[in-house]
Amino acid sequence: MLIKRPDDIKPSEITDEKIHLHRRRFLKTSAHTTLAAVAGIHLTDLPLKDAAAAVSLGKITSSPLSTDEKTTVFKDVISYNNFYEFSTDKEAPARLAKNFRTSPWTVSVEGEINKPAQYQLEDLLKPHQLEERIYRFRCVEAWSMVIPWVGIPLRDVIKRFEPNSRAKFVEFTTLYDPEQMPGQRRRTLNWPYVEGLRMDEAMHPLAILAVGLYGQVLPNQNGAPLRLVVPWKYGFKSIKSIVKIRFAETQPQTTWALAGPGEYGFYANVNPQVDHPRWSQSRERRIGEFFKRDTLMLNGYAEQVAHLYQGMDPKTLF
Repeated sequence: MLIKRPDDIKPSEITDEKIHLHRRRFLKTSAHTTLAAVAGIHLTDLPLKDAAAAVSLGKITSSPLSTDEKTTVFKDVISYNNFYEFSTDKEAPARLAKNFRTSPWTVSVEGEINKPAQYQLEDLLKPHQLEERIYRFRCVEAWSMVIPWVGIPLRDVIKRFEPNSRAKFVEFTTLYDPEQMPGQRRRTLNWPYVEGLRMDEAMHPLAILAVGLYGQVLPNQNGAPLRLVVPWKYGFKSIKSIVKIRFAETQPQTTWALAGPGEYGFYANVNPQVDHPRWSQSRERRIGEFFKRDTLMLNGYAEQVAHLYQGMDPKTLF
């Protein structure tokens, strides 16, 4: 039997582990769903036991940009998470992030802007109206959710910083705190986690900074207190627990693109016609459902965002 130490694990091998964990979770979720159906219980009626999601965000407006698809069961959304800073196991972050400290929280804004500053989270959010947006959320391993996110348009926040003409990209960085985030004690990825968007992507009205879901404060395991949500891209672009926003003239060196450049590109647009090197992206399974469904181009947002990528080769700029 081959036993590997944590430092021997390669990023390409981690993805295979995700598939194994997904199968395990899918069997559990399917059984849960079946039992509830037999008993005549709606899963959305099950009691919520997550204390982190029990605080109201106050007044929230509904967004016309929301999909009308059925939302994923809340319990699944807060218990099945990709958050490598805590663990590569999707069920572990809900437990390991329980005591994660999200207040006070400071976000550093810097780079090619006229108004660099250190913002307390409440000051960053204060001028903006919170919106609820129901978005499809697609992960690279062929599973998806539909989540009612609560947040503010990213472009509204960006305008406040007054980017200059050299600002071509926006780079985001996650908190680095191995004491609180045990996954960062392993060299699974190059910490801290970094993601980025081209400026026109960041300014698109669909992109948001999320602070909640289902009308409640964002649970720790879902990226509290501040995360990015870009619904036409794979979920790993939606960086969590953001502490720095930097505006740059050159394309950021993002974490997954560095870890697996042949598998994870900078753009990470959902394209069922471009397969991952080790599996197809043409089909997906919605968490809580038994049958797979066709993956939609740009996760179903092609009409809104396809113009951003005209003339680009998705085979090389993936």
